[in-house]
Formats: sequence, C-alpha cells, structure tokens
Amino acid sequence: MLIFALCAALVVAMESDFSRLYQRGSNLFIAEQSRAYLRGAEGLATLALLADYDADAKADAPQDTLQDVWAREEVPYPLEEGGWLAGELEDLQGRFNLNLLAEPREGGSGAPRFTVAQAQFIRLLQAVAGPEIDQQQAIAITQAVSDWVDADTQPRQEGAEDDIYAGLTPAYRVANRPMSSISELRAVQGMTEELYQALQPWVTVWPQSGGKLNIHTAPSVVLRSIAPRDELAPLSVDQGLALVDYRCENGFADLDDFLSHPVLADNKEALQTQMAGLLGQQSAYFLLRARVEVAGRNQRLYSVLQRKDRQVSVLSRIADARVSLPQPKREEACEKSL
Repeated sequence: MLIFALCAALVVAMESDFSRLYQRGSNLFIAEQSRAYLRGAEGLATLALLADYDADAKADAPQDTLQDVWAREEVPYPLEEGGWLAGELEDLQGRFNLNLLAEPREGGSGAPRFTVAQAQFIRLLQAVAGPEIDQQQAIAITQAVSDWVDADTQPRQEGAEDDIYAGLTPAYRVANRPMSSISELRAVQGMTEELYQALQPWVTVWPQSGGKLNIHTAPSVVLRSIAPRDELAPLSVDQGLALVDYRCENGFADLDDFLSHPVLADNKEALQTQMAGLLGQQSAYFLLRARVEVAGRNQRLYSVLQRKDRQVSVLSRIADARVSLPQPKREEACEKSL
C-alpha cells in the first residue's frame, strides 16, 4: 500500500507539472501567433499607404483625404483557425503637433507674445476643455509645454523650467527636447489628469520636427484652433462643424479654397501670412490600431508608420492586450453627421 500511495503521489505531481508546462507552452504559442497576425496588419497597412502613394503620384494636385484607401473604417477579417483580425489607420498630421511649441521666441519689444503654434495650442486647449479651463490657464499650460520641449533653460513668461519641478516630490527636471510620447504631458506643470485625457486624442508628437496640419483630415476640434495669432479664442463648435460639413460635401480643392470658406474668409489674409507654414494637404505619419482575437484572447498593436519616398517605416510600436489608446470619433467620415 505504501508503494502504491507513493506512486500515486508521483503521478499526480507529474500530471500537475505537465499541465502547467502544457498551458505555458499553449500561452506562448497563442501570444506568438497573435503577434504574427498583428505584424501582418502592419503589412496590410503598408500596402494601403503605398497604393495611395502611387495614386497621388499620378494626380495633378496630390492630397491625403479621408476618402483615400488607407482611411477606410475598421473591418474585422475572420481567421482560418477561428478568431478575427481588425485594424485602421489614422492620419497623425490631422492632430496638433506638440513639438511645434519648441519654436524659439521672437525677440524685440514689438514682437508678438506668442508664436503662431502657441496661439493655436491655446485655442485647442479651450476647444477641448470647454468651460473647465479659461484663457489664462490655457496660456500658462502652453508656456509650460513650450518650456518642456524647447532647448533652453530660460523660463518663458508664465512658463516652467527646472526651478519649478525641483521643488516637487519627487523632484525631476525638464526634458528640454522634443517629446517622444504624448504621455510626457502628464509631467508638465498645470496639466491635470482630466485635461490630459481630454487632450490626448487630438495631439501628437510626430514628426518630432516640422510637419504640417492636414486640412483634409483634421477633426473639427482641431480645425477650431485655426485663427490669426492675436485671436486666442477658438472657433465655435458650429464653425468647426461647418468646415467639416463642407469638406464632406464638396472637399477643399486646395489651401486657398480652405481659407476662403466663410468661417475663415474674414481672416484669410492674416492666416495666409501667419499659418501657411503650418497647414498642408499631404501626410507622412500615420497611426495603425490593430486588434486580433486568437483562441478567445485579445491582443492590440499600435504602430506609428512613416511613409517617405515610397517606403513605409515603423517608428514606434506598442503591443499589449491591456493598452487601449483613445481615438477621435470617426465623425469626419462623411457618411456620418457631426
């Protein structure tokens, strides 16, 4: 009986170890299979971006719009062994680029208080947060973000450099370089969690220098931030909707056509002078959101893709089942009304 009992105990222990080993191997296989499918989504996104690049090469006036092949809404594709794969692309140049705030301040006593990009971000903060943030708060946050991304250690008026952050617990220092992630906003003086969550879908850090806002893909919230530099109040919600509605029904032939819209026409000359360098019609940076389900388990992938000279490169990649990046509503897809 003793020998039988010992043998039974060994069999149970071996079965338990085998079950754990089998489950671990199964988990690793499913995870690797999911990653392979998600990399396949990157490949499909690359094909869509290159197809659009080839189409633009034949066009008289190349544009990246929400009617292009890469801008199609997410469609789940069934997988042979069960489950599904889905993905969609978003134009990151339809968002406001935080790294534009690194632009040096203009010198001289008669120089404007804010750069064109700063004034635009002040308007965007108010458009995003609504009555929860006033213009003075928006100015202070803008100056703090500008100090975070500029190269010097001299605080701007109402800004924040190392002397402010050194007094916090825990203490830290200003980056003084372009942001590499939107999440850096959490560390900036004056940025609350509520404001960060509200702002996150409408801003980007790509490209890390230069880049223009695409008038054909920018959401209404971002379009509300377009105004002459000396006007710090955003366009109204109705004005933002009017720009998107016209874009959906007629499309903008070019930048001049955009600035000639009744919402912007009164300030067309000032906008042509001040914002011409910040507005464009083509894009090179895109965000891929891909999801896959294999064996009842979900995995996500977020990839920043750069399209340049008919090549698509992956600049950043996050793969995690627990991460879910917020995204703008697909209100500008034209088949839906704002």
